Amino acid sequence: MTTRHDTPDIFALSEIHGPVLRPGDPAYADEVTGFNLAALHTPDVVVGATGPDDIVTAMRWAKATDTPVAVQATGHGANFPIEKGLLINTARMTDVRIDPATRTATIAAGAKWSHVMAAAAPHGLAGLSGTSTDAGVIGYTLGGGLPVLGRAYGYAADLVRSFQVVTPDGRLRETDPQHEPELFWALRGGKGNVGVVTSLVTELLPLPRLYGGGIYCPGEHTEALLQAWADWTRTVPDEMCSAFTILRLPPIPQIPEPLRGGFWARVAIAWPGLPAEGEALIAPLREAAPVAVDTVEVMDHAALDRIHMEPQDPLPGRESCLLLRDLPPDAIRAFLDQAGPAAGVDFPLLMVEIRHMGGAMSRPSAVEDAVCARDALYFIDSVGIMAAPPAAEAIEQATQQLYTAMAPYGTGRTMVNIHGTPGDEQDRARAWTPEVYERLRHDKAVYDPTNLLRYGHAVTPA
Repeated sequence: MTTRHDTPDIFALSEIHGPVLRPGDPAYADEVTGFNLAALHTPDVVVGATGPDDIVTAMRWAKATDTPVAVQATGHGANFPIEKGLLINTARMTDVRIDPATRTATIAAGAKWSHVMAAAAPHGLAGLSGTSTDAGVIGYTLGGGLPVLGRAYGYAADLVRSFQVVTPDGRLRETDPQHEPELFWALRGGKGNVGVVTSLVTELLPLPRLYGGGIYCPGEHTEALLQAWADWTRTVPDEMCSAFTILRLPPIPQIPEPLRGGFWARVAIAWPGLPAEGEALIAPLREAAPVAVDTVEVMDHAALDRIHMEPQDPLPGRESCLLLRDLPPDAIRAFLDQAGPAAGVDFPLLMVEIRHMGGAMSRPSAVEDAVCARDALYFIDSVGIMAAPPAAEAIEQATQQLYTAMAPYGTGRTMVNIHGTPGDEQDRARAWTPEVYERLRHDKAVYDPTNLLRYGHAVTPA
């Protein structure tokens, strides 16, 4: 298809209140750079949206000029460079309004989970954040949202009550279970395929505090801790949320001592119940292997970042995942062969993690959505830091070998937010069941028939 975005006339964007920038403009690089520095964007035009009106104007211009559109708030989920087209940066739209009476939050397009936590905490409330509160709420939730407390409360998308969204025809729409329910369905788990969300309303939970942190053992005890954790996950109540992680940490100042530069096996814990009950439940893990560092404690929910201790500074990352049906002994052995001590301290992946799924995440949402990971009992996730070409090649090879070894135990599907660089149509479809994928393609044909929203984890119109 011939498009006109190579030399777009941006005069029509003069009504936008935020900056409108092109390559070579002084602020262009800062405007297009997100958290994942492996995805260096080079759009023809970037719009720094300040509110819904700016997004409406930008989308109407994109439709009139047949210019493809991408959206970025924090850039945590950026998996590949955006070239050409229009990039809408929503990072200025950070407003969060808490309604304590209804226990809801109205969250603007560029707000991070840290903004929500700070606003909700004075009311004893919290949202279903993932492992880093630096991530944007909207992109995370559109992909389903995998919360730290997911086994206890389900997916973040399950708690959404409504969206305000600009569809590719330039219309600002309100959608909820009663108004345009199919659009509401597609936005909860279907990623950004049918519109650009300007805000959402979500339920909050009465969770001022939780019991959480990490139990760290030296890497040579990986097998003992993993086996104990795998057995333990088959016995714990739904409210116990945990993940087993192998960490090979670089010797950089951002990592605290004594973890800096070390090879570690860790179990991350998040328990929303009484601390004494949580302490009794995790006692077998503390006895499974020599514990070098133990950070599990009662904490304010707003301090949730202390559980997984993810990087807070931008970096070039390569992330991948696979949903697992179960974690039998053969799967544990395959995992250890690929990423355990035998792989050596020079193994190129910074982190390889197995998350315990199930619980509330296995139950359907009260209002049907497009989240498709409810049949997985575990989930494997890996991250490599793409520092230089030799490292990038080693990371790619290690990633492919790991997921090839674990494929016999997987469902064949991924999670859209952590899928990694989306490949061809068949590869992108692995984020959903075949039925949900076809339904998304139908909705794409209704709301975005010319495929303006074609970047990222996009589906093609039916």
